[in-house]
Amino acid sequence: MFEQLSSVFFDEANELLDTLEEQLLALSDNPSDTDTIAAVFRAMHTIKGSSAMFGFNEISTFTHEAESAMDQVRNGVIPVKPELIDLLLKARDHIRGLIEAGTNVAPEVHASSVALIDAFKNYVIKNGGTAKDTAVITHTVPKIDKSNLPEASWRIKFRPSQNIMKNGTRPELLVKELTEIGTATVIPFYQALPTLSEMDSELCYFFWDIILTTKKTENDIQDVFIFLDSDSKIQIEKIDILPSENTKLGEILVSRRDVSQEDIDTILSAKKLMGRILIDQNMVSEEQVQSALAEQSHLRNIDSAGKTPSPQSVAAQQTIRINSAKLDQLVDLVGELVTFNSQLEQEAIKEENSAFKSLSEKCGRISLMMRDISMGLRMVPVGTLFTKFKRTVHDLSTQLGKSIELVMVGSETELDKTVIEKLNDPLLHLIRNSVDHGVEMPEERQLAGKSATGRVTLSARHAGAFIQISITDDGKGLDKDAVRAKAIQKGVIKEDDMLSDNEIYNLIFQPGFSTAKQVTSISGRGVGLDVVKKDITSLNGTVSIETEKGKGTSFILKIPLTLAIIDGMLVTIGSVKYIVPLNTISECIAAKLTAEDTVNLFTITQNHGKELKSLNLRKFFHIHEPLPAKQEIISVQGGDMVYGLVVDKILGSQQTVIKPIGPFYANCTGINSSTILGDGSVALILDVLQLLDFIKTTEKVQSEVQNG
Repeated sequence: MFEQLSSVFFDEANELLDTLEEQLLALSDNPSDTDTIAAVFRAMHTIKGSSAMFGFNEISTFTHEAESAMDQVRNGVIPVKPELIDLLLKARDHIRGLIEAGTNVAPEVHASSVALIDAFKNYVIKNGGTAKDTAVITHTVPKIDKSNLPEASWRIKFRPSQNIMKNGTRPELLVKELTEIGTATVIPFYQALPTLSEMDSELCYFFWDIILTTKKTENDIQDVFIFLDSDSKIQIEKIDILPSENTKLGEILVSRRDVSQEDIDTILSAKKLMGRILIDQNMVSEEQVQSALAEQSHLRNIDSAGKTPSPQSVAAQQTIRINSAKLDQLVDLVGELVTFNSQLEQEAIKEENSAFKSLSEKCGRISLMMRDISMGLRMVPVGTLFTKFKRTVHDLSTQLGKSIELVMVGSETELDKTVIEKLNDPLLHLIRNSVDHGVEMPEERQLAGKSATGRVTLSARHAGAFIQISITDDGKGLDKDAVRAKAIQKGVIKEDDMLSDNEIYNLIFQPGFSTAKQVTSISGRGVGLDVVKKDITSLNGTVSIETEKGKGTSFILKIPLTLAIIDGMLVTIGSVKYIVPLNTISECIAAKLTAEDTVNLFTITQNHGKELKSLNLRKFFHIHEPLPAKQEIISVQGGDMVYGLVVDKILGSQQTVIKPIGPFYANCTGINSSTILGDGSVALILDVLQLLDFIKTTEKVQSEVQNG
C-alpha cells in the first residue's frame, strides 16, 4: 500500500511541477501578480509537505528553502526579480531530478541541493529578507491578518480509517495543515478509544470535525487530503450561515441536517437548554452538539473580528487518474470490436435474416458510441504540449541575449494523446531553430524597423480529419538563393535544375543540410530537419514551409487527429477498395463523364453552377482494368478550395480501424495507411491532403507554362 501511495505522490508532484513551470514563466511577465505568487508558494508548500509525509527528506528539505523565499515574496518582504525566477526554475528542475532519484540521492545531487539552497539564502539576504535555517523543517501557523477578511467558512468532517497509520499517513498532520491555511477550530473525538489493555498502537481511534474560515477554495482543502486512503472518509461542506454574535445553536444543527426545524421549534417551546434536551431524547449525539457548539463559537469569533465572508460557489471537479496503457488497451479493443461489427454486418447482409440484421445494427450503434467515448478519453488539448515550450523559449532567448515572446493560439484544440507524445521532439527542434536562426538579435531587428522583441507563434486549428500546427517566427525568413547555392554545393541538385520556390525551401529537409554560417550548440537552420520530417511522416502527417525574406518563416504541420479509428467512405477503383476520410468529403456526385474524361488525368465538370476540377484516380494510380459503365465523383475540401476525386463506385460509409502500411508503400503519394474490412480484405486509406497538394501544384505549373 505504501508503494501505491508513493506512486500517487510521484504522479501528483510531477503534475505540480509542470504547472509550477507555467506559473513561474507567467510570473516573469508580471512580477507583481499576487495570485500567481500565491500559486507558486502553494505548489512549493504542497510538494514539501507531501514529500515529508512519505519520507523523501531531501526533497522536503530542499523545497523548504524555495518555499521560504516565496513566503517572503508573498508577504512583500523581498521583490520578484529575473534572478529569483531563474533560481525557482532551476529549483523546479532540481526537484524533478530528486523525484526521479527517490531515496537514492547521489552525493553530487546533494551538493547541487546545497548550492541552490545557498543561492536562495543569498538572494533573500541581498534583497532585504531573512534567511531561515533549513536543517529542521517545521510547520508554522500563519498569523491571521485582522484587516484581511476571509471569504468563506467550511465545515470539515474527517473520519480516518482505523488502519490509516499503517499506510504511512499521520492524520494529525493533515489536521495541522488545515489550521495553516486559515482560522480553524478543531474538535477532536476520542469516544472510540478502548481501554489501555485493548489498545493497538498501530490503529487510529480518533476522528475530527474542523471549522475552517479561509480564502482557499474547496479544491484547495481537498488537496490536503490528496493522499488519503480509500477507507477514510472526508466530508467538506460550505457553511451557509453568516457569522453573527446572535448565531443560534438550533440554526447550526438544522444547517448541519442533524435535526429538522420542526424538532427545534418543539424544543424551544419547552424553554429548556436545547442541547441537553436533544441529547436526552436521543435526537442527536453528544458529539454532534459538541461540534455544533464549537462551530457557533467559531462563527461568533469571526464576526467579532469584523469578518464577513463573501458568497462564492466552488464547483468540485471529480476526476480519476487512469494509467495511459489501460486507455490504449481500451482503444485497441474498441478497434477490434469495430472490425468484428463489420464482419457481423457482412454476414447479416449475406444471410438476409431480418433479426440478424437488427442485432447487427444495434451492435453497430453501441460500437460507435464506445468508439466516440474511448477516443474522447484520449483526446487532450494541444495546449498541454504548447505550454512546455514556454520554458524552452525563455531559456534559449536568455542564453542568446535575445528578447523573444512565445504566443500560443488554439491551445484548446484537442488531439489524440499518442499523437501529442510523438509531436514533442519535432516541435521542440523547430522552435529551437526559430529562436536561434529565425529571430534576429535585438539591434539587427531595430535596424530593420522591427520591434526589438521577436515573436514565435505556436498555433493549432482543425482542418477536416487533421489538425494543422504552425510554428511561425517574425524573423529574417529563409534565403532562397542561399538554400539553392548550398544544395548545388552539396550535390543535392544540379545548377541547371528548374525548381519552384517551395521545392527549393523543402531542400532544407535533406539530411545534414544547413545554410547557417555558424552552427551553434543550439541549432542550425536545417540541421536535423530531416529527422523532423521523418517523425511527422511516421504520424501520417506532412510538413511544409512558407517564408518571406525579412518577414519570417512558418513551418506548417498537418497531423491526423487520431492514429486509431476514423469514419470513412468506402470506394472502389478497379478491383481495389479505398477509404476516403469522411471529414474531408463535401458531397458525392453522380457525374456523367465523356470517353475523353476517362483517359485524362484531370476532368472539369459542372457542380452547382460552378466548374469542379477533379483528379481521375484511375489514371493517377495507373489502374488499367476495364472501365465500369459509369463513374462517380467525391467532392473533397482543402482550405478554401474544393476539388473532386473520380472513383469507380461509392459503396458507403465505413468505420475504419487504421493500420500501418509496410515500407514498400511508405512513399506512395496519396496513400497513408490501410484498414481491414469485415470480409478480411484490405483497403487503402487515401491521403486527401497529399492529393489536393498534387492538384494545386499541377495547376501552378500549368499556369506558369501558359504564362511563358
